[in-house]
Amino acid sequence: MTASANDKKIILTTCGTKEEAEDIAWALVERKLAACVNIVALTSIFRWKDEIDSNPEFLLIIKTTAAAFDRVQDAIKELNTYELPECIQLSIEAGSEAYLKWIAESVE
Repeated sequence: MTASANDKKIILTTCGTKEEAEDIAWALVERKLAACVNIVALTSIFRWKDEIDSNPEFLLIIKTTAAAFDRVQDAIKELNTYELPECIQLSIEAGSEAYLKWIAESVE
């Protein structure tokens, strides 16, 4: 069964080290800003200061609510060591009723 999930969101951010990614993930869950954070190792190719570069990174997939976005964004700014940390919010269009309820109950 699926349900509308307009107030449930996914926020993406990246970090340069696994340790930093884990620290941010733990902080978000402990502060009840996220129900869950997945960490995925990847390689990013990007333009920064007129140079093209490639680096290993760790993508955080943060499950949260629309109401928590500003606080999640503030925490990312506080905890991420990047000069310009990524903070992109995506809408969850639908999901299992029980999972969406769990997100809502896990985030203050």
